[in-house]
Amino acid sequence: MAGRLEDKTAIVTGAGSIAPGWGNGKATAVLFAREGAKVLLVDINADAAGETKAIIDGEGGEAIVCVADVADEAACAAMVQACLDAYGRIDVLHNNVGIVEPGGPEQIAEANWDRLIDINVKSMYLTCRAALPHMVARGGGAIVNLSSIASFYSLGYPCVSYAASKGAINALTRNIAVQYAPKGIRCNAILPGLMNTPLVMASVAQAYDDVDKIVAERDALCPLGHMGDAWDTAHAALFLASDDARYITGIELVVDGGITLTM
Repeated sequence: MAGRLEDKTAIVTGAGSIAPGWGNGKATAVLFAREGAKVLLVDINADAAGETKAIIDGEGGEAIVCVADVADEAACAAMVQACLDAYGRIDVLHNNVGIVEPGGPEQIAEANWDRLIDINVKSMYLTCRAALPHMVARGGGAIVNLSSIASFYSLGYPCVSYAASKGAINALTRNIAVQYAPKGIRCNAILPGLMNTPLVMASVAQAYDDVDKIVAERDALCPLGHMGDAWDTAHAALFLASDDARYITGIELVVDGGITLTM
């Protein structure tokens, strides 16, 4: 089915990729454009967002780049205004920005904890705070927040700040879903499992010497026989953003190849 976001405008944060390949935000932005959305590509890295825009432009889609630090309130307000100036409306907000730092409470410095919580959780609060009044004024909208199965389960190594941030995102999602449902706004979360994306692989490389060995072990842990990738996340985001999910709000959609069934 094509055109599932026809005539809609979407803001995708983290729309670039930190390394070659397909990150969640990059894949989601491209898929949204393929399905007819006009997309505001938000990233702190202009070149990374520009690469995503080049792909969308090359496929005949429509997108513009907005450079913003979504952990900053003024930047989030400017992001929303850029979308309104360009497209006149906001139908979808996809919150994709996030970082990972392996380690437990004794290993993670306080400053690093604060930075991760700001980037992973505060950013979503700020983007929602900026976008919601405009969705309310239009009488509806869809918010999709990227969480993780780490909010419930161990990923096999300590990552206490990451897990805590994803648990907070689940709670944020549920609260917004209930508060704004009467205003026609849906808010859902995606919980990816073990994924093979540039961000995850960078985290694995930080924690382990033999990356290939860890990749093979992670693949073997998944009942479907392999880790997921950014397109698995993107297709889940498309469903939740589209009218196909018009009666779904406040859920935590697990996209994990069945691994949580074994935990």
